[in-house]
Amino acid sequence: MRKVLAVLALSGLLTSCGTAQTNSTREVNQSKILKMSNKEKARAFINAISNQDEAAIKVLMREDIIQHNPFFPDGLEPIIEQALPALKTAGTSGEVIRVIEDGDFVVMHNHWTNASPFGGDDLVAFDIYRFDKEGKIAEHWDALQPWANQTASGRTQTEGPTEIKDLDKTDANKALAVALIEDVLMGKNPDKIIEYISSEEYHQHNPQIKDGLTGIVEAVEYLTSQNNMFKYTKIHKVLGEGNFVLTVSEGEWNGGKKHAFYDLFRMQGGKIIEHWDVIQEIPTENLANNNGMFNF
Repeated sequence: MRKVLAVLALSGLLTSCGTAQTNSTREVNQSKILKMSNKEKARAFINAISNQDEAAIKVLMREDIIQHNPFFPDGLEPIIEQALPALKTAGTSGEVIRVIEDGDFVVMHNHWTNASPFGGDDLVAFDIYRFDKEGKIAEHWDALQPWANQTASGRTQTEGPTEIKDLDKTDANKALAVALIEDVLMGKNPDKIIEYISSEEYHQHNPQIKDGLTGIVEAVEYLTSQNNMFKYTKIHKVLGEGNFVLTVSEGEWNGGKKHAFYDLFRMQGGKIIEHWDVIQEIPTENLANNNGMFNF
């Protein structure tokens, strides 16, 4: 009997030690995560989603997270209880391509594979996270578009430079992006396009448009001939860091349907020399929240 009690006591001691070590590891991991920069946290969150790391997600995100993805409810619980099991079943994985930071906001350019829970097997996306004063994700916006295996320019929707440069030119580059949207895409003064986009080098990643100014002109002529030219109506947010600027706009396309337009520009020497985008129709049915896709 004494031997049995001794074994049980030893077993309890070992279990207690194991639990203490696990708790200690969690505390160390939490402390490590909280010391990260917001950019590092955003990357860590994508990794946590890809690995269904519930503990890391709980550290990185507020319980009352506000969602602007129209198909996700507010709050952390739906992510843990509903999204993670579905992502695990599908084998969903996210690859982070670009990260830019502007104040409390972090913009991510991502490629998702096996992403049926997000609406498609292979998707390109822009995700925007707002961090609170405690360094946790407090709000999320995104737009997603199917991955195109063939593009007019021969460039994929995500390839290209990622290095952030010219931090002292952030404000000027943001103003350049706004001017392009207002004059060209909103139609205030479309002839000014040559003032904004480089005629020597312009790399295009929109699947349907070729490189260069000529590629834009051809696309506009074709869309106009089909009575299907997209129309930008409002810029909701402009976020930038150095030579990269993202604009989030609202507009109409495909028979007047409302769309979200996410445009990422790379600037050099006062001109736009590269463009990536994601265009998503704004849904009106089966919404999981009433926050809208904008409302920054």
